[in-house]
Amino acid sequence: MGIGRKRMRRLRTTEAMRRLVRDISISADDLVYPLFVKAGSGIKSPIKSMDGCFHFSDDTVVEEAAEVMSLGIPAVLLFGLPGQKDQQGSGAWMDDGVVQQAVRAIKKQLPELLVITDVCLCEYTSHGHCGVINSGKVDNDKTCQLLAKTAVSHAHCGADMIAPSDMMDGRVGVIRDALDEAGFVDTAIMAYSAKYASAFYGPFRDAAESAPSFGDRKSYQMDFRSAGQAVAQMNLDIEQGADIIMVKPAVGYLDVISRARQRFDVPVAAYNVSGEYMMINDAAKAGHLDREQAIMETLFSIKRAGADIIVTYFAKEAAEIIRKQ
Repeated sequence: MGIGRKRMRRLRTTEAMRRLVRDISISADDLVYPLFVKAGSGIKSPIKSMDGCFHFSDDTVVEEAAEVMSLGIPAVLLFGLPGQKDQQGSGAWMDDGVVQQAVRAIKKQLPELLVITDVCLCEYTSHGHCGVINSGKVDNDKTCQLLAKTAVSHAHCGADMIAPSDMMDGRVGVIRDALDEAGFVDTAIMAYSAKYASAFYGPFRDAAESAPSFGDRKSYQMDFRSAGQAVAQMNLDIEQGADIIMVKPAVGYLDVISRARQRFDVPVAAYNVSGEYMMINDAAKAGHLDREQAIMETLFSIKRAGADIIVTYFAKEAAEIIRKQ
């Protein structure tokens, strides 16, 4: 029997041929770059656990945001590190809080850049958990009220989108109601809908100074052995008013991204998290792989799974690679 008439290699013969028939593409438009903003002034300090990433103060973050915008990346995602922490995480909703000041500074100088703010209490609480502690456990409903208060404070400062990452039940609906009641009906919500309790957050927790001082987050973040719960969680968040749903982490959860894309008609985001980022960095430094190809192969796998939006620390580098291609 002969090889047959259909030869798949015909469409792989040259780079021009391969470009012609590709069915997945990535542009800078698909990317979101996370930024860590710290209380103080004149700060641009390297984050030891995350190569190429920095802590900024509100007066230095604008320059970084301008570079992001110049690369064609449409959005940044802000995380705050306050000067002081307490049991309630009250720094999260203060009018002069670190994220609030950063939002004002960026929107004043770069009004066209989309500013997304992470809404959670873990960076602001002295115990490092994502909500208020009551009898040794996170109080879900009380936490939701404080998250809503934080979201409204961010919107007041000009945030375009709120991204609740806490994984409290019902928080999307509480935040949506609070935003609407405060007159911010156009402020979008990107919900961390399927956020798993993952080992791949390690470098981030160092960067955000948010590791819990006791226990873990498995009672509110998802069990990595579950997939059906992710679909149910995403459906609930959409019903409560989420405009975008997110899967986090990305690389280890491509199947969940795919389920989200097949099931729902809202934009799907995926967070290429710090541990995934540093695995490529460390392997590249050791000479085990080609850095640029590994970055793009990873991002394409996320896009191929069905993500419309990719939150990644590789965003700036990826945008430069895309420009060269």
